[in-house]
Amino acid sequence: MKFKASQIAGILNGEVEGDEDVEVSKLSKIEEGSQGSLTFLANPKYTSYIYTTQASVTIVGSDFVAENELSTTLIRVEDAYKAFSTLLEYYNQVKMNKTGIEQPVFIAESASYPDDIYLGAFSYLGENVTVGANAKIYPNVYIGDNVTLGDNVIVFAGAKIYSETIIGNNCVIHSGVIVGADGFGFTPNEIGEYTKVPQTGNVIIADNVDVGAGTTIDRATLGSTVIKKGVKLDNQIQIAHNVEIGENTVIAAQTGIAGSTKIGKNCQIGGQVGIVGHITIGDNVRIQAQSGIGRNVKDNETLQGSPALNYGDFNKSYVHFKNLPTIIQRFNSLEKKSNND
Repeated sequence: MKFKASQIAGILNGEVEGDEDVEVSKLSKIEEGSQGSLTFLANPKYTSYIYTTQASVTIVGSDFVAENELSTTLIRVEDAYKAFSTLLEYYNQVKMNKTGIEQPVFIAESASYPDDIYLGAFSYLGENVTVGANAKIYPNVYIGDNVTLGDNVIVFAGAKIYSETIIGNNCVIHSGVIVGADGFGFTPNEIGEYTKVPQTGNVIIADNVDVGAGTTIDRATLGSTVIKKGVKLDNQIQIAHNVEIGENTVIAAQTGIAGSTKIGKNCQIGGQVGIVGHITIGDNVRIQAQSGIGRNVKDNETLQGSPALNYGDFNKSYVHFKNLPTIIQRFNSLEKKSNND
């Protein structure tokens, strides 16, 4: 896709300074710009690159003053970073504006879908599936029986959505995601063997949720595993059966959450965090990366460590911990001196 500088300026309500007809077909960093690329300057520490960049078009703030000659066409906007983000969103919308049904696919007769659906090759829509307007389902996606997908949902290639799952509007499910697999439910018998506990619940994902590649969300044993509105999940996260995650909580990669834990709204959870089952984590909680959470957590706490401590207490304790060899050496010297006396 090619865009003229004048077209981009129109999208961004910007003003062109240079060649209005110059065309761009790709995006680049300002220090890596080449002919036919579009870049931006928002951070002052990169200002020197605007005089050497080969990018055809550069988005700059309205207050930018050139101190040397430029070879790039400028588009002046109020906020360069925000404008570039807007352009990225627009670019993605254009790039992913696919419609139609590729072949081969399987669509059950009882499935319901809109005329503007995009359904990639080798995808599967099971019995009684309902798909909302403007949904995009990429190749090799499995949608099980009785699944509901809302409007503007995007399911990328290779994702698997098990039966009974409900996904709201404007959600993005990335490649390799598995939603609705059985929870890890087994009970031991008298001879030490494990018997499977049937997982009869489902998964409910509310509006505006993003689920990163390779993440798994297990169905509930009874009831529902619930991901509430605006939650953002990174890649390779494990969410066990009957977990609930509150609105606008964000969770980084490789975090594991055990069964029946309830997490509040507006929480920030770092990568590789481990959370035990059957606890409650309050609202606005921050958990630093690689922490282990084994207790209930009150609203507004910030935690670090394994087992996790209050963030301030952890930092104070760490000062002593890293000096522990020296402290032990001093202690042994004092003990030896005391014994000699």
